[in-house]
Amino acid sequence: MLIISYVVQDVLTRKEKGSPFDMGQRRHKRNTRALWGLILLAIAYSSLLRYLHTLTGITMLDGSIGVALGLYICAHPAANAVNMLFLERDTLRRISSEWSVRWLVLNLLVLLAGWMVIFVGLRRLVDRAV
Repeated sequence: MLIISYVVQDVLTRKEKGSPFDMGQRRHKRNTRALWGLILLAIAYSSLLRYLHTLTGITMLDGSIGVALGLYICAHPAANAVNMLFLERDTLRRISSEWSVRWLVLNLLVLLAGWMVIFVGLRRLVDRAV
């Protein structure tokens, strides 16, 4: 009974504040620090593999970590692209501003870094002797 009252109270307070699923009022925040952090994470992973030649001692596990990390890194620019195309339709009209171009270039850099990490991870998975 306590759980049901908590859920009802939560639903009522969300209606007062505005639902987080309300597409019309929600704006996607552009977080450049997170994107730069993902680029640094990709550089750190690649550098560690370059200089240490292994992270765990097991080549297949190193490759799996790389592929998973690369997919995680690529997910952020992909989510930004989906938000821009479907949630912020007016952004396509304002794309000529300098800040928007920088934002797109940063997303492309993060996507490229993610692809590179995926490639390094796949090489680790496929290669027999590293």
